[in-house]
Amino acid sequence: MSKAYIIGAGPGDEGLLTLKAVKIMKECTAVLYDRLIGNNVLSYLDDSCEVYFCGKEPGCHYKTQDEINAMLVELAKKGHTVGRIKGGDPYVFGRGGEEVLALEAENIPFEVIPGVTSAVAVMSYAGIPITHRGLSQGFHVLTGMSAATLNIQWEVLTKSQNTLVFLMGLENLGDIVKNLVENGKPKDTACGVIMRGTTAKQKKVIGTLENIEELVKANNLKSPSIIVVGKVVTLSDKLNWFERLPLFGVNVCVTRTKKQAQTMKEKLRSLGAEVTEIPAIKIVNTSENLNQYKDDISSVDYIILTSVNGVNIFFDYLKHNNIDIRKIKAEFAVIGKATLNALQERGIIANIMADEFVAEGLVKELKNYELKDKKVLMPISKNSRNLVEEFLKEEGAIVERVHTYETQKADFKNIAAFDNVNTIIFTSPSTVTNLVDMVGIDKVKEKLCIAIGPITYKALEDKSIDAVLSGVHSEDGAIEKLKEVWSERHE
Repeated sequence: MSKAYIIGAGPGDEGLLTLKAVKIMKECTAVLYDRLIGNNVLSYLDDSCEVYFCGKEPGCHYKTQDEINAMLVELAKKGHTVGRIKGGDPYVFGRGGEEVLALEAENIPFEVIPGVTSAVAVMSYAGIPITHRGLSQGFHVLTGMSAATLNIQWEVLTKSQNTLVFLMGLENLGDIVKNLVENGKPKDTACGVIMRGTTAKQKKVIGTLENIEELVKANNLKSPSIIVVGKVVTLSDKLNWFERLPLFGVNVCVTRTKKQAQTMKEKLRSLGAEVTEIPAIKIVNTSENLNQYKDDISSVDYIILTSVNGVNIFFDYLKHNNIDIRKIKAEFAVIGKATLNALQERGIIANIMADEFVAEGLVKELKNYELKDKKVLMPISKNSRNLVEEFLKEEGAIVERVHTYETQKADFKNIAAFDNVNTIIFTSPSTVTNLVDMVGIDKVKEKLCIAIGPITYKALEDKSIDAVLSGVHSEDGAIEKLKEVWSERHE
């Protein structure tokens, strides 16, 4: 028997996950998760972790609460480190207490990892502070799921000047309004409803108790939504920071490997985008192919590196084989700024660089060098194009192309997250092929597709997928193109 963790995953924005939640998820060997967790939460799990969906939505329960409790106990008794991942906080209408009691009854060790509750975070992202001096000195958080029959002291609530927050209550909005008004709350009391708060699908309406039902219907708001009543709602426009970010409303699928996606993800999120990581490729290290060249590495004139993966795998190989970097006398040539930066992090400044993320740019630069009889080592991907190699041979160079890695189709635990995506940034032809295999070409065609460079654009074009080509063929260029297109579409 091992241990179980009841983990709060926050309201949706991946950035609101706690450090402790991330740490524990990495240790889990089996996980049960709900439908309302953020798109990337499962990406923190180990690849070998067993994953079970037990989502609940109105009128459709894939697992009853008793079945979930039983699964937690069963998995723990099998020796798993079990994670029960829940949206928001486990103890704020999350039925986490029931799950903990089931574990305690079987003497199974457990720990509860609190999460950021939607009752506070969603309002923040909607520009509504839950308390504010002069407007509200406190707040009440209630379940709205059973508003018609729940034993709520409405007369007490209506006399309070504190903020009222109803979770899971959209289906009962009419009953909530009726009870508040009948018990003395003025009809002109400010009221707001926020749907899918902290995510790219966040949508809100602001009104009063008198017209809020009409506004919700007119704007087609759906569950999950939060209802908030009180004077703090009037601050929504002034404090509305999230919806003003340039990429608010974008849910962008990044197709790079998990490690490579990190910098792009951070840049996109800082601009307001929600990022869904679907690593369409995984990197298989084949650096042992360098074994036959390592003893002659000091005689090489040029080393050409075409990607960040190529840089990291090459230098990791040197380290693991105790090869002194001072033996390398070669000049380094790279494609793209990301590769340049990765090389610089290893203490090497590239002599030759193609500004754009294409082989043609490197060929153009290499034309300025005398290459006849020069020894060139190319530690690159098995999937790489032959353009640079062919040019070097035409110039009389002695070329050793060594496949130090290859890209393969990756596995993804929460493929349903793709349904929420409205934009995809493709970074290579293999990401195009693999993502189409994973989710189907029709689903890809529904999205705004951005290609990082012309070769990737051609791969999309060959599949009859409409796409936008990045003006500058780099990570930053793709993001700038997304900002430009999104702005044009939402003027």
